[in-house]
Formats: sequence, C-alpha cells, structure tokens
Amino acid sequence: MVSRGSGPRPRSGTAGRSTASGPAGTSAVSPFALALDGIRLATTRPELRLEEVPAPTRLAPQAVALSGEVVPSHLTEDDDAIATGRFVLLHDPDCPEPWEGPWRIVSYAKAEMEPEVGHDPLAGQAGWSWLTDALEAADLTWAAPAGTVTCVTSESFGALEDRPPTVELELRASWTPVLTPGREAEETAAHLGAWGDLLCTLAGLPPLPEGVVAITGLRR
Repeated sequence: MVSRGSGPRPRSGTAGRSTASGPAGTSAVSPFALALDGIRLATTRPELRLEEVPAPTRLAPQAVALSGEVVPSHLTEDDDAIATGRFVLLHDPDCPEPWEGPWRIVSYAKAEMEPEVGHDPLAGQAGWSWLTDALEAADLTWAAPAGTVTCVTSESFGALEDRPPTVELELRASWTPVLTPGREAEETAAHLGAWGDLLCTLAGLPPLPEGVVAITGLRR
C-alpha cells in the first residue's frame, strides 16, 4: 500500500558517481548516485547538524547513512544535543518483498520530553503522527511504513533522589520512498528534510517562520 501526503520535507558503502549504459551507448548517472547527490546537497534547519557515518553493509547492496543532532542556535558545539538520530538510505534493485520497491529508509530519533509525556497514553500515537505529518507536509509518496515509538520514564531514588524524573521518547521507523526516475536527488533530499523536521519537532523547536530559508547542515 502506498501512502501519499500533502504537508513537510553519511559514508556510503558505494560512494561516488557510478554510471550505467543508456540508449545508443550513452552514459547515465545511476539512481543511487543521484540519491547520494540529493542527500549531500540537501538543505536543513540551522539547528540540525548532519554528518556522514559508516553505512551498514549487510542490509542492501548500496547504502548511505547520516547521524543527526539538534542543537539550538544559542548553544555551542560543546553543548549537549537536545535530540539525536540516524537516517539510513538503502538501495536494492532486486526490490526485496517487504520493501515494496528498490529503496528503503531506516531511521531512528530520540529526545527528552516534558515529564507529563511519560503519563500520556497517546504519546506513541503522537510520536508516529509527527513522522507522517512531516512526510505529508513535503507532499511525498511512500509505501510499507513500519515502526515503534517507545516512551521511557526514569526516576531516581536514594542518594540520587534529588534528580528530577526524565522522559525520553524514541522513534524507530522505516518506509519505502517512492522515487520518480530522474528525480531521485530532489525527492531523496525531501525525505531527509522530512526526517530532519521530525527530529526538530521531537526537540520541541517551533516550525520555521514563513519565508525563512533553511541552510545546508551536512558535515563531512
């Protein structure tokens, strides 16, 4: 089943621009190379810092991975991130049956929440809706979504009883981006942007004001 929305937006195991033979002996850039371009040139919010990390090698013939962290602009590089995550894009031309297509995104996002979230029975549904809302806001098409939302409350006792309770919400999700041939760069960048918006939502950041343009956040 394909879902379509209407609202938002590594180190590669096969890095580089590979080509395939096209009509009349011409050379065409491979879909995965286009997707890599999209990821590496994507624009994100200034609070979101992305960095290429080693990609998994056993999940698909081609893969690229990013780690992400949200650090408000008033903090410095040495301050702790208020949300962290990981974004992995997999490509297998053989279209594994569970994927329902040749692409798969596997993601992870975690952030500390307000204490009352730990007692909210709808916290899991809210966390999942933040992901789907982000994909819909970018007017993206996707298939075979799957994931879990975990809310963990930690309380301290004894010598640590002065520490306030903490609540962490963790979202693990995967979905198949339905990419238009020839538009892999733009649409992959949009999926990365949607995931970045999810991470910023988990961090409690308000949406960017209308007319404000994001900047490139990828660090090598």
